Amino acid sequence: MSTFKTPIGRAANAAMHQDFVSTDTAALASHMGHCASARSRFFSVHAVAESARSLFFSRMVTALLIAVVLAGATALV
Repeated sequence: MSTFKTPIGRAANAAMHQDFVSTDTAALASHMGHCASARSRFFSVHAVAESARSLFFSRMVTALLIAVVLAGATALV
């Protein structure tokens, strides 16, 4: 059983590696720029508001479901 392998020279392999590295570096630079611009002067206020909102809405859905179940139980009685 033989397998077909395409020979890749060192220059071609190095060029492909160089391209992947430059693409990753550009993506990282873009990400770091986005993170830097996202940290505005109101970043901490936004983070606290987002935490409070997620805490409130998770409890609100649970409370709403309990109210619906209780309303349904009282309607059956």
